[in-house]
Amino acid sequence: MRLFLSGLRKLVRRPATWVTFGLLNALIVVIVLAVGATIDNRAGTGSAAVARTAAMKELLTFPGAYDRMLDFVVGFGGLLAMIYGAAVAGSEWSWGTFKSVVARGESRVGYVLGTYASVVVLVAVGLLASFAVAVVAATVGAHMAGISTSGMGDSATLGGLPELLLRGGLAMAEQTALGFAIATLARSQLAGIGVGIAFYFGESFATLLLPDIVKYMPFAVATASLRVGTNTADAALGGGSTSSLPPDQAILLVVAWLVGSMLVAAAFSRRAEIAG
Repeated sequence: MRLFLSGLRKLVRRPATWVTFGLLNALIVVIVLAVGATIDNRAGTGSAAVARTAAMKELLTFPGAYDRMLDFVVGFGGLLAMIYGAAVAGSEWSWGTFKSVVARGESRVGYVLGTYASVVVLVAVGLLASFAVAVVAATVGAHMAGISTSGMGDSATLGGLPELLLRGGLAMAEQTALGFAIATLARSQLAGIGVGIAFYFGESFATLLLPDIVKYMPFAVATASLRVGTNTADAALGGGSTSSLPPDQAILLVVAWLVGSMLVAAAFSRRAEIAG
């Protein structure tokens, strides 16, 4: 607990924490408001144009917009959470912090897990804050597009939000763990971030060639774990689902990737040689 609280105080003061979540919120607001502002301009007579416009309107139509905004937050935020986790884990090695902690006699595994827990708490807070920002942006975007927001008070949807937020938090914790583990193995911020980003985009491109394999990969299962209902957010942006796994099966794989990543990071840290 002491290491966890110490890590939390340290991370709150880091500029990377504020830059990461500020960038996420800025991206969400710009994209959602851009959709709301351009829906009429995208209207057309062709079947493709009509379908695209309908998808964009559905993106901002409540109560379904709650699910789609969470999908946005986890989709964009997952990549940033992975980068953030890699940046924190890599800095422990490149800045010599890990060596100093070991020299004080602290448990290597305890320090690694405590640092990761601190990162996850901040990611969870960021998820809640960004979801609130996304919902506000969707409301403004809906008004800009002339879409009714009467569905915001739908009791069934609001009742299911806690479960969706928990799923989203677990998905982002898994992606954070992946970046954390990669940077720990590389002992470097830049290497960890670079490999993590390459992993993210490599998984996306591999979907075209190996969809039956990619659906079990970390980013795909994180996305699939949220799809408890019909989701057209990807269609509104011209993309599509990368996984056909059922949400409950996907959430088990999310947990497996999270635990596996942290076991690798902890085992490496326990046995790693530290130069004097």
